[in-house]
Amino acid sequence: MIDASQLRELCTRQLPALVAGCTCSPLQLAAWDSITLERWPADVQQVGTLRASGDEEPTFDEFHPQGTRYSSADAPIALGWFPYNRCDAYACGRCRSVFLRYTEYGGYYVDHRVRMVDPALIVEV
Repeated sequence: MIDASQLRELCTRQLPALVAGCTCSPLQLAAWDSITLERWPADVQQVGTLRASGDEEPTFDEFHPQGTRYSSADAPIALGWFPYNRCDAYACGRCRSVFLRYTEYGGYYVDHRVRMVDPALIVEV
């Protein structure tokens, strides 16, 4: 399991000069967005999880003390809160950008969602 400091550390390995032309560019999203697994670049591999071991039903409560929303590009990345408590962490093998991904399960659909990690938004609550 990756904690907040480890997630920040992963982000320090990122090479910003390569991000613009990298194969992971479809994932470079400031806010949560849907992505099909067919569009998931092969260079982007799982590096860990934010899911607590043994927590079968993590909370659906969100953390937005500044009035942000789930879809806000400046929403805090609070690991113990939804949706981060259901995420796996991924890193691009080329530019080393870091992404979070989880799967939303609705009544009649499955939706894979991704958000690029901005280390400045990681909070410890």
